[in-house]
Amino acid sequence: MSTCLEAESSQIFVPGPIIVGAGPSGLSVAACLSNRGVPSVILERTDCLASLWQKRTYDRLKLHLPKHFCELPLMKFPKKFPKYPSKQQFISYVESYAARFNIKPVFNQTVENAEFDVVSGLWKVKTQDAVYTSTWLVVATGENAEPVVPDISGLKKFTGPVVHTSAYKSGSRFAYRKVLVVGCGNSGMEVCLDLCRYNALPHMVVRNSVHVLPRDFFGLSTFGIAMTLLKWFPLKLVDTFLLLLANFSLGNTDRLGLRRPKTGPIELKNATGKTPVLDVGAISLIQSGQIRVTQAVKEITRNGAKFVDGQEMDFDSIILATGYKSNVPDWLKDSSFFTKEGMPRKPFPNGWKGENGLYTVGFTRRGLLGTSFDAVKIAEDITDQWMKSNGPLCSSNICSSHIIHLHFNKS
Repeated sequence: MSTCLEAESSQIFVPGPIIVGAGPSGLSVAACLSNRGVPSVILERTDCLASLWQKRTYDRLKLHLPKHFCELPLMKFPKKFPKYPSKQQFISYVESYAARFNIKPVFNQTVENAEFDVVSGLWKVKTQDAVYTSTWLVVATGENAEPVVPDISGLKKFTGPVVHTSAYKSGSRFAYRKVLVVGCGNSGMEVCLDLCRYNALPHMVVRNSVHVLPRDFFGLSTFGIAMTLLKWFPLKLVDTFLLLLANFSLGNTDRLGLRRPKTGPIELKNATGKTPVLDVGAISLIQSGQIRVTQAVKEITRNGAKFVDGQEMDFDSIILATGYKSNVPDWLKDSSFFTKEGMPRKPFPNGWKGENGLYTVGFTRRGLLGTSFDAVKIAEDITDQWMKSNGPLCSSNICSSHIIHLHFNKS
């Protein structure tokens, strides 16, 4: 549970853990701690919960997996929600989740740096307004903190609009325009679909091989089928079965310019984090020619692009569906637990705990299922330490309204 703070001075001691990030990952940890009677404080750089969902997603977005695979710990989605909840439904679920567990992040607090002080044995987390100290630090900023803008030669020369999907809302502003969409993941495919709704002509750049699977097969979630089969059969056999389903349902995607990787979809996801595309209609539009597939871009020109196969085309706009990255290296100091890319060095399921009271959540490359797994583990581990140092736990209701904050003047 978290509470808003009014700092009497620049240093604030937090009795429980400091959680950086008020997305689903941070909220999950706070809820699991609250359920065990352990207080926490969430620091959030924006003015809202789940800011990625609220501020950086397109209007037509829906969960790609069935809702029961995307539930946060301790609270199910409302029964009235559809199998694949919309963006607004997911946001309402997150807001209800925070209310249920009395989670009140400290908003508009950008963490400038966080480091462990070996002398005091405490984490010091500096924002623009204060320095928060605690025995525990939970990094919950996740894999998708900052948009990735690729270094494409000539991009700055282009005279038309260049938009990353983090700023894309709908295809209405691109109606009847020729649009270059760089990226063929789930976001790139869905943006192309959305553009077609507004009679735009999207050209989707496919730089690498990609697995495309049907989202559903005869009414059953393909992901759900895979999860069930993995309980009984080896991963490679399940991958082979998924590819048979994909070929039966979608046909040979190689002929559409979408080459499949040699490694199977689940094995590739586990090894690299590269998520297979779950098709919700883009393949049929590629087959009909409403979405054009192009090779990699060699260079952007003033009016369009040159491709590696020698072709050159004019475009009205460019949309970068090039994903996101972690921002942990920008603010977490002297941590050998993370790579230079801001991901835990230890792979799932062991990447949730570091040293000196450092924890991470939302970095599993396994979506909200991975988040829930990590959140429960973190809460259990911190609760064990809390009990040893604080004695019997108070009830969650008492803790939620009586968090003690100590303020220290700078010497």
